[in-house]
Amino acid sequence: MTLDSQAFPPAAKRVLVVCYSQTGQLAAVTEQIVAPLRDDPRIDLHVETLRPRQAYPFPWPFFRFFDAFPESAHLRAPALEPLSLTGEEDFDLVILPWQVWFLAPSLPVTGFLKHPVAARLLHGKPVVSVIACRNMWLLAYDKFQAMLAATGARLIDNVVLTDPGPTFATFVTTPMWLLTGRKAGFWGLPDAGLTEAQIRGTRRFGLALRDALHAGREQGGEPLLAGLGAVTAEPRLYVSEKAGTRSFFLWGRLLLAAGPPGAWQRRPLLALYVVFLIVLILTVVPLSLALQALLRPLFRGRLGRMKVHFERPSGSATDRRHLYED
Repeated sequence: MTLDSQAFPPAAKRVLVVCYSQTGQLAAVTEQIVAPLRDDPRIDLHVETLRPRQAYPFPWPFFRFFDAFPESAHLRAPALEPLSLTGEEDFDLVILPWQVWFLAPSLPVTGFLKHPVAARLLHGKPVVSVIACRNMWLLAYDKFQAMLAATGARLIDNVVLTDPGPTFATFVTTPMWLLTGRKAGFWGLPDAGLTEAQIRGTRRFGLALRDALHAGREQGGEPLLAGLGAVTAEPRLYVSEKAGTRSFFLWGRLLLAAGPPGAWQRRPLLALYVVFLIVLILTVVPLSLALQALLRPLFRGRLGRMKVHFERPSGSATDRRHLYED
């Protein structure tokens, strides 16, 4: 579709969607959100699909999977295939769905946010973030916001969709899905990833964005998706995220020094790190959750403030949800 300004009536709103989906799950979420916008003749939609120059496979080979964590943790932007945009286009709203890789934004999204075209496209523009992940996204969200702020964009909404399975079950089912392509549950464990109901339910965000665009509310500073149950933060996972992020960063520095992605020198270190990571998951995560459960009365205020912080700007309230659901 053309982006020529003369091809649209003055009242038309232009929406940019920038997306990368490795497993297809985030693509399904994105489609649900953008469908009401695509179907509206008063909205022009441009979908920009990110294509890393060196593609990330799915399913992941074992070492290739872990070999991505040093660059992810250190926000080392990968090269992308040329974008179809020059940066001179003007959009009224930007929707940016993204995944969490190793407690950081996925490498293709990092590559986009650090791309010179992104700064020209996003400067001063309202951005809606959409996260689909296992369950740990708090620190990745902080990193995302910092990179987004560096472009001069305005984050006006954040939607977060997480795997509904128990935390320890997802430590097994999510890697199994990524490494084998097998999403179905086994050994009594639930299916990996989001449920179909969760994915279908994201249509409400697209309907609300459509109405907000017609009313011109994207020009203001208030969130467009408040009251729709956009995000529920779990601050009790924060300690585990901090431990994981620190380990990814420190071990990542060692692996970066060993060689570039794919270098054989990384393999022995990666094997050692996998053992360390398993021990970390089996010890630090349950210990931190148990301690927090015991000390929760003492930290209730702090956890409450963290919950409010990470649920900004869209919030967890659901008072408007009935307006956009069948």
